[in-house]
Amino acid sequence: MSTYAIGDLQGCYDDFRRLLDLVGYDPARDRLLLAGDLVNRGPQSLECLRFARDNRESVVSVLGNHDLHLLACATDRSRLKPGDTLETILDAPDAAELLDWLAAQPLAWFEPEHQLLMIHAGLPPQWDLQQTLALATEASTTLSSSDRGDFYSHMYGDQPSIWDDGLNGWDRTRFVVNCLTRLRYCTPQGELAMKPKGAPGTQAAGLLPWFQVPGRRSAGTPIVFGHWSTLGQAAWPEHRVWGLDTGCVWGAKLTALELGSGRLISADCEDHRQAGGGSD
Repeated sequence: MSTYAIGDLQGCYDDFRRLLDLVGYDPARDRLLLAGDLVNRGPQSLECLRFARDNRESVVSVLGNHDLHLLACATDRSRLKPGDTLETILDAPDAAELLDWLAAQPLAWFEPEHQLLMIHAGLPPQWDLQQTLALATEASTTLSSSDRGDFYSHMYGDQPSIWDDGLNGWDRTRFVVNCLTRLRYCTPQGELAMKPKGAPGTQAAGLLPWFQVPGRRSAGTPIVFGHWSTLGQAAWPEHRVWGLDTGCVWGAKLTALELGSGRLISADCEDHRQAGGGSD
């Protein structure tokens, strides 16, 4: 039995199946941890979502920003953006079942066998593992409730920009969701910088990749994440993190990390879009 963590699929189903063939995935024996953004930009979002739902006994997926965007668009199609490839899901005969399954997926997942945390994007330096899991569960309860449409009308936005234990209401939920599904850079004090998307070294002075902040309280926990296709490398062993979005939807690679061995396996991807991605 093997467990593989895999970066952002973003609707690249054929590339995903090639990667599964490379690792010899057997759903009766192996497990997959998907780092979010199952959908959007690529040509086969519906197939990716159906695969994850149909294999839910052996697949765990955390929510990414594109997954949440899909859920928001399902409540209001006017939120669709140029370049979105979500209509095939919204028009599918099994759309309701797929969307209900997606909304029930966690924002963070702790894998006890390997003592490893999976998220889609990042963490502010103030959170340790326990607080991260508690806040993710708190936000997930809102996202999976029958009233989740209320959140989607408050989801878009970059404020508040710094964590305070006293945050409440939509500000609290938005901050948690922004960290777990959108964060790349922040200040050493933990103030979020949501606009920069380039590789480390291209950011403004005073900003650090979230995993390089000195004193980060989650530093003792191995973390796998996606979201950051311009990061430039998958493994950052000195920080005990693996960034698994290696730009499949931009024509680069789709990458899996075999937990336990630390082996990285990548499949070359078709050039779905112009290279140089990193867009939210």
